[in-house]
Amino acid sequence: MHDSAATVLAITFTFLLAGMVKGVIGMGLPILAMGLLALVMPPVQAAALLVVPSMVTNVWQLVAGPSFIVLLRRFSTMMVTIILGTFAGIGLLTGGGGAMATAILGVVLAAYAIAGLRATRFVISNRSERWLSPAVGLFTGVLTGATGVFAIPAVPYFNSLGLQKEDLIQTLGLSFTVSTLALAVGLLANGKFELTVATSSLLALLPALGGMFLGQRVRNRLKPELFRRWFFIGLLILGAYMVVRTLGAV
Repeated sequence: MHDSAATVLAITFTFLLAGMVKGVIGMGLPILAMGLLALVMPPVQAAALLVVPSMVTNVWQLVAGPSFIVLLRRFSTMMVTIILGTFAGIGLLTGGGGAMATAILGVVLAAYAIAGLRATRFVISNRSERWLSPAVGLFTGVLTGATGVFAIPAVPYFNSLGLQKEDLIQTLGLSFTVSTLALAVGLLANGKFELTVATSSLLALLPALGGMFLGQRVRNRLKPELFRRWFFIGLLILGAYMVVRTLGAV
């Protein structure tokens, strides 16, 4: 699938960097990896490569917390609509609409970066959560299927619920794990996650874990908020570049 030395180097560097970001700030691996890989390959190939590293790191994040059953019950309808939405949107990623998928991915990256830079938090009541959770899950799933990115609008939504730190981390792990599983099944059903792709995805796990280890080692030496801010600025530039490049090629 990826036999050129330049492509292998790009994949290794991408997952090393994305893993390091996750190690420092606890998130960012899937969205950064998708953004960078989409510069050198179609988004559907980037999404396929992301499956194993994303699955392993998110399951790790999911099982580390103490409230799995409680959170699963609370967000069960959201997890179901994430799956349904992913299957509904997967056709854009796998159906040959590479340019459109790249443009949408760029918009999602930019939107995610702007939300992170603004650090705006809404407060959502328990009553609103009952109908918002499945709606947000459906929208998140459609974007997951269309772009391979599953952070929008799930991450801002979870931040608005006033969850305790450990519950928030575990909820993100739950959402990302379900999204990754749904994405993997969608890609497999459309013939985009074959054995060679799965092998490449498995190999991509090594630099991702190495990057996470490095990020965790240097986390205490950095100012996380400053690092997070520059991460979002870089993501905004990357997203804008992808949109402009795609529109210029049309």
